[in-house]
Amino acid sequence: MPIQVESLTTLIQVFDMPKSISFYRDVLGFEVSIQSEPGNDFDWCLLRLNGTKLMLNTAYEKETRPTSPDPVRMARHHDTSFFFLSDPDAAYDHLRERGVDVEQPKIAPYGMKQLYVKDPDGYVLCFQQPI
Repeated sequence: MPIQVESLTTLIQVFDMPKSISFYRDVLGFEVSIQSEPGNDFDWCLLRLNGTKLMLNTAYEKETRPTSPDPVRMARHHDTSFFFLSDPDAAYDHLRERGVDVEQPKIAPYGMKQLYVKDPDGYVLCFQQPI
């Protein structure tokens, strides 16, 4: 008998939590449902948007955080992608209204209309739906 799993939540490491929170909460519309401490400069949180969940954790403790992100570490983030079943045209309009520079959705050869955007840490987000 397999393990009974009710849900799956991804955890990603972020360099600048206030910047990431601004993107995920203020631009995308996620709600911060649990956080490690009050305010916007905390080390861990659980975000929710409709039925989706995502956890953010700082890549460095505050006292050891360098002044800028490690470019080698950031380059690896392009290998991590999040695919949301969502209307890419509506997502495009939503992002543009919030000042995000994003290209118009495109149709992939396998029949999905997709809009790609990167978060502040270089993680790839794709809003897609079948055509």
